[in-house]
Amino acid sequence: MPYDCVVLVKQVPDTSLVTGNAMNDDGTVNRAALPAIFNPEDLNALELALEIRDEYGGRVTVITMGLPKACDILRDSLYRGADRAILVTDRRCAASDTLATSYILSCAVKKLGKYDIVLCGRQAIDGDTAQVGPQAAEKLGLAQITYVEELVELGKGSITVRRSIGSGWEKVKGKLPVLLTVMDTANEPRPAGARRMMQFKKAKSVAEFGKEGATEEQLAELKAKGLLIEQWDLDDLEADLQWCGRDGSPTKVHRIQSVVLTASGHKKVEPTEEGIRGMVHELIEDHTIG
Repeated sequence: MPYDCVVLVKQVPDTSLVTGNAMNDDGTVNRAALPAIFNPEDLNALELALEIRDEYGGRVTVITMGLPKACDILRDSLYRGADRAILVTDRRCAASDTLATSYILSCAVKKLGKYDIVLCGRQAIDGDTAQVGPQAAEKLGLAQITYVEELVELGKGSITVRRSIGSGWEKVKGKLPVLLTVMDTANEPRPAGARRMMQFKKAKSVAEFGKEGATEEQLAELKAKGLLIEQWDLDDLEADLQWCGRDGSPTKVHRIQSVVLTASGHKKVEPTEEGIRGMVHELIEDHTIG
């Protein structure tokens, strides 16, 4: 039985290269100050969707919300095997927190109509909140299974996965449709295929043509070749604007502070029962434990 998978992905700033210019005065991320990359765990979610498609059939649709530049990760998704790519872009989406983002993405999934499994990475490296997936599941009215590490069984209207619980794992079974958030331990994302790179390297959205816009001939040519990346705005999604962008975002960042942890010294503990007992006593006296 084929399964239609929807993967929610995000283009994020490379947080390994954070500098003092990484934040704007209003607490939003200064994305121009950092190179943009495919959110790592979203690649794991995409890989799981592709594995499901390869084994059972169906289609893999990738959706991202962002600026036209976010088409870079949509092309990357096509290179890796995705069947369809959609860009949600609208100035009214600016400054969306996780609540507003999950609402907008849930509207996009609803617009698709037919789907069996919605997947996204456990969390994005620019926020580390792990909230968008669960919030989207709630807005879609779907069961959710988070921290997925392995697909165990799929069929007869249900899915069984292994999920991490930190100190171990558990098997969870749920009915379809379902939303999964996927961890980086779930798989090894496949590389881009050379043939698909040649096929989709000129794929483009309308927004990428810039202020000058595209001619009807250019759009017709891209569409005929299957290279026109679909583009939706909030009007296309019939979204309620009070739940979008800054107006729909109750989260406010008041201050960003860079914290550097340094060690002032060290103490050697002998690997003996007496040495360990002495260390525990010291930790109790310092109120570190106990």
